[in-house]
Amino acid sequence: MKIAIVLAATCLAAPLPALAGTVTVRIVDAAGAAVPDAVVTIHPAAGAPAGPLRFPWANAMVQRNIAFNPGTLIVPVGATVSFPNQDKVRHHVYSFSKPAKFELKLFGKDESRSYTFKTLGAVALGCNIHDTMSGFIKVVDTPFADKTGSAGDARIAGVTAGRSQLTIWHPRLRSKLNEMSFPLDVPATGDVAKRITIILR
Repeated sequence: MKIAIVLAATCLAAPLPALAGTVTVRIVDAAGAAVPDAVVTIHPAAGAPAGPLRFPWANAMVQRNIAFNPGTLIVPVGATVSFPNQDKVRHHVYSFSKPAKFELKLFGKDESRSYTFKTLGAVALGCNIHDTMSGFIKVVDTPFADKTGSAGDARIAGVTAGRSQLTIWHPRLRSKLNEMSFPLDVPATGDVAKRITIILR
């Protein structure tokens, strides 16, 4: 009897397996063409796993070939982003966006500056020296985030099962704050696929 009680207590104390699914989203425009660089975020009603937010890509926006690379970067709130200059010319990075207003004044080849993003939202970047340069940083508060590639697809694994809110952001999306949200049911295991049409400016 004592052995049975001990075994039962051990089973109760053991952590339950996490219930999580994979969400694949394809974003297209009104003509059915793929929309790259759309940011997809998911906020489960049950909440996100505890712990610091991290993504598999670097918190870096490189200046290369007179352009921001990548053109759109997703970072967790509180992240410090570096801005390495790999061009032969100097750059002066700035943003007038409400979530982050800052300037990284003139710096040259192989130099870098950094900025810490403390507020959620979309941050538009420019260069005071090169008017054609444009980039975006999306600051998020969920580990479930990705951006669409050239085929318009984003894939987010390990999403907490149950009711969620899926949000799409794109700098040209014709909607308030350039984003739209949809309800989403995430399965305990397996995949859920969504095809979403957005209207671009």
